[in-house]
Amino acid sequence: MVRAISNHDLHGLLDEADYSHGAFVRQINLACGGAYDASSVYWWLRGRRPDPTTRTAIAAVLTRRLHRAVTADHLGFDHDLSAGLAYPGTPGETIDTTARLWDLSVHHAAALAAAPYVSDAAVQTALAWRYDPDDPDWSRPGPRTVTAIDVEALAVYSAHFTELDRRGGGAGTTRALVADFLYRQVSPMIRASYTDAVGRDLMAAAAGLAGQLAYMAYDAGEHGASLRHFTTALRLSRASGDRLYGAHLLANLATQAVYLGHPRNAVRLAAAAIDGAGRAPAEVRARLHAAAACAYAVAGDRRSCTTALRKARTAIDRARPGAGPFWAAYFSPAHLAGTAARCYRDLQLHHRAVKYGPAALHLPHDSSRTRALHTALLATIHAATGDLDEACRYGDQAVPHLRTVESRRVRQRLTELTDRLSPHRRVPVVAEFFDRHHHLLAVA
Repeated sequence: MVRAISNHDLHGLLDEADYSHGAFVRQINLACGGAYDASSVYWWLRGRRPDPTTRTAIAAVLTRRLHRAVTADHLGFDHDLSAGLAYPGTPGETIDTTARLWDLSVHHAAALAAAPYVSDAAVQTALAWRYDPDDPDWSRPGPRTVTAIDVEALAVYSAHFTELDRRGGGAGTTRALVADFLYRQVSPMIRASYTDAVGRDLMAAAAGLAGQLAYMAYDAGEHGASLRHFTTALRLSRASGDRLYGAHLLANLATQAVYLGHPRNAVRLAAAAIDGAGRAPAEVRARLHAAAACAYAVAGDRRSCTTALRKARTAIDRARPGAGPFWAAYFSPAHLAGTAARCYRDLQLHHRAVKYGPAALHLPHDSSRTRALHTALLATIHAATGDLDEACRYGDQAVPHLRTVESRRVRQRLTELTDRLSPHRRVPVVAEFFDRHHHLLAVA
């Protein structure tokens, strides 16, 4: 069985140099007196690490070929992708781990994007977040002093990045902008000097940005990177003392576990989020119970799913604008309706899911990705019921979003729709649907 390439840095350099494996390895042997063959290159691209002498030879060969400096650091053999996989303990460990992860996300983005997702690591993070002792002090000495005004400025950038994500999806250029901002602007701040009060506010702001990057990586299908960013965001939120935002991050981890097909851990993560939030405002309770409902649905637990949806609906009916944290304001009755439709779809109760269709589309104008997800979902549900006219009508609304929303999740939902419709291609309404959108669907 052919193994997937994991050393994307070396692969990119070989592609740029236009070397075949055989030609490349001959140059390496001439440079270091080795006895390598093409299979050696195969395994270097899949995680094996040559000795330092060979690495130096590889760098020299590529430098000569590309007419620019290539060092051993550029070859992808020394990436420590464990950063962010385990929940950090002390404040010092938290800062070091977070800074290393943000460095990876900029300088070794391809390697981080290919990092493995470890389901049990998410559960261990939830346990640590819930039960580890509080940090006694977050003051820190350093050459530069961070002030409250510096921290307030981060909130402006965070709101801007969030809006761009909801409009354009996490697979576009915004994700790289957020990663670069964390590395160049926020990383020096968390390593600087601050009082305990300013430090905790700084950790809250950093957690918000890291959580946004985590969600964007999830939306882009980079689940190993997403898990690591969620873990550091959870640790930063715990440092700030913001239990509610931490619970929201755990709910996002539960949603990711649902997406990846880990129902048991999804249920655990959702339960930890609800338990850890305590007496939360109504908007937050609605969000957390909605995440739990999705987890129960994929686990096949119809009774618990229905109970969670009922609790979410009761909470959102009691929500008052502006009463909860700003980051929870996005969760609207339309989001809950979309959640209910998805839950009943997962429970194979398609006719019940259809009832939530109209409400799921009463979204704000800037929720482009959610609108694309909901319309694609509703089209698929109608196709499952046999209502091909409605399936194609909703599909007509969903497919054009491929031009403006870059999201792996949106593409997957449209793939699910085309899979549902493909057996009915001879039906005129379906044939016309495929004819109308064949160019966009070809890349979905």
